[in-house]
Amino acid sequence: MTRRSARSALGVLACLTLTTVVSGQPAPEAIPVPGGQSGVGFDDLAYAAELHRVIIPAAGTGSLLLVNPGDWRVEAFAGLSEKKTFQGGHDDGVTSADFGRGFLFAIDRTARRLLVMQPEDGRVAAAARLAGNPDYVRFVAPTGEVWVTEPDDEKIEVFRLEGNPPAPIHDGNIEVPGGPEALIVDVARARSYSNLWKGTTVAISLRNRSVAAKWSNGCEGSRGLALDPDRAFLFVGCGEGAGVTLDAKTGKVLSRLKAGSGVDVIAYSPGLRHLYLPGGKSATLSILSVGAGGALALAGEVPTASGGHCATADERGHVYVCDPRGGKILVIPDRAGE
Repeated sequence: MTRRSARSALGVLACLTLTTVVSGQPAPEAIPVPGGQSGVGFDDLAYAAELHRVIIPAAGTGSLLLVNPGDWRVEAFAGLSEKKTFQGGHDDGVTSADFGRGFLFAIDRTARRLLVMQPEDGRVAAAARLAGNPDYVRFVAPTGEVWVTEPDDEKIEVFRLEGNPPAPIHDGNIEVPGGPEALIVDVARARSYSNLWKGTTVAISLRNRSVAAKWSNGCEGSRGLALDPDRAFLFVGCGEGAGVTLDAKTGKVLSRLKAGSGVDVIAYSPGLRHLYLPGGKSATLSILSVGAGGALALAGEVPTASGGHCATADERGHVYVCDPRGGKILVIPDRAGE
């Protein structure tokens, strides 16, 4: 898609900014999603340290939320996709997002589109059509690209960015047979990581866009990924209920610990050195401490909500867990070890 055609396609996308304030200290127990009273099919959560915002793709509501952990202001950018009634499970609509180069990158799973949004007001600045059904979107800082996983086609679609605001231009595919599930970028080692559905994690070279290594992770169902870049630990969430530490340089399994059930989108706090495993089936958040050699130990367990399979964490000691049936995000202070 050319830059002109990307811009002309934006006419069908209306964006309305709604602002609410969740007041009071400490943190609110939950952040309700506007229009999500009947449920929200959450799939991905993220925290953008550069933006100091929690990014909440609100799926079938057609919205993307930004939350400020300082004053708990919630900005809801609505009208990004067609609204869908929550049917349980993962939803259509805006289901994954990331931040980079001063812009938000979000996928609309319903329309199979990649959106480039201004974080100040949620305005869609550019867009591109996706070749397949998307799952995760991630900004790849070392190459200035945007990668979108398309597991139905077993590939990652790569977009280069041109101009300012950046227009995404299709620039190739990375074949990942048996995957890809999840996606995380390791700037220090010029790699990204993804999973195959059964027992394997792959390391992908950012320079030549190819699978450089395949590592056994011991998971019956490989799901989420998290990274401690300074200590070179790569964490894998196992759907059956476990966390695994891999050496991000060699792929060696350093530790494994059973916890929860129905684990999917995991999170990590480098400051606290805690790994978070949200259990959608067990309705728990397992908090695991990560030792010097990558050893995992259960530091605490918090009740959450049925179906709460996704999590992220900020720099202030808060963990955010999705509550699909409740149509909200649970805010959990990490007090493990106090």
